[in-house]
Amino acid sequence: MSASVFLLLNLALAFYNVGTIWAHEIDIFRTWRLIGRAQFHDVQMVHFRKIPYWIFAPVGLALLGNIALLWYHPVGSPGWCGWAALVFQSLSILLTAAFWGRWQGRLARDECGPESPYLAKILRTHWLRTALINGYALVFLFWTVKVLG
Repeated sequence: MSASVFLLLNLALAFYNVGTIWAHEIDIFRTWRLIGRAQFHDVQMVHFRKIPYWIFAPVGLALLGNIALLWYHPVGSPGWCGWAALVFQSLSILLTAAFWGRWQGRLARDECGPESPYLAKILRTHWLRTALINGYALVFLFWTVKVLG
């Protein structure tokens, strides 16, 4: 596979991740506030069962692709692009592990369900994760246009 095609595949994956993060930002987490306590944890469990396939696998592939592009990239690639994208991705992953992931774990055990302070924290701060994923994708868009445009 050529480095240009590999860059395009990573761009597509970046914008797939943008779509999933916006689904969480404007729909999934906000809809959880509308679910009754009795159904809350059932809905959350269904969501968690899907996460490995539609979130973790693509994020993992995107991270591996980004790392590979540090060495295997098209001629004329701006040197900063791979590193900038990796910083955005790494911050998103680290902050998810430190905050949003932990809060979701606690939310899963909180009997308050939709009124949980953990859901409130997620809703108040998740925009930052959304911004990081968008920043990562915009770096890939700039990179692709610069090299292939």
